[in-house]
Amino acid sequence: MKMPKKRETRVVNITNLKTRSGMDDEPVRISGYAAVFNSKTTISDWFTEEIEPGAFSRSISENDIRGLFNHNWDHVLGRTKSGTLQLSEDDHGLKFEIELPNTSTARDLAESMERGDIDQCSFGFYPTVDTWNYDVEPAHRILNEVELFEISVVSIPAYDDTEASVVRSKEISLNVEKRLKIMKKINETLEGIKL
Repeated sequence: MKMPKKRETRVVNITNLKTRSGMDDEPVRISGYAAVFNSKTTISDWFTEEIEPGAFSRSISENDIRGLFNHNWDHVLGRTKSGTLQLSEDDHGLKFEIELPNTSTARDLAESMERGDIDQCSFGFYPTVDTWNYDVEPAHRILNEVELFEISVVSIPAYDDTEASVVRSKEISLNVEKRLKIMKKINETLEGIKL
């Protein structure tokens, strides 16, 4: 049974975060890594996950992606279509640079980041190609390719930031639990046949 695509989010520390104050009416820019490749993360105590290098490449070349504050679509900080959000992949991960708008949200965010109060990022995506290993506990998932639709600078490092996300993560956990039970039964049956 094929499950419908669900939006997922991940929260990571922004590595190599930099803010550049605007000089001579230049806009303030923030940059860092919104995701890190080959870094194992535990998701909902049910499975571990890592992102394969290249997982974002198709999406960032084809899609119009937004940079948000706290996943709030009312607080757009930048956009790839307008050139105010730049995304690229390197050996380390998904690198971003946002040219902040001259809005109260962006000015407050820059101030909080310069103080060190906000230093984490999240990204929202649809998994398009993933590989699961159910032979290990907990199960392990590799995101081979994702459809990225937003990155967010976030103030609270929570995996599930909305009720809809909680429902989504429970659905993923139930799917993993069912597959683990099936794999266990298959392994038990195979061991019985070998005797």
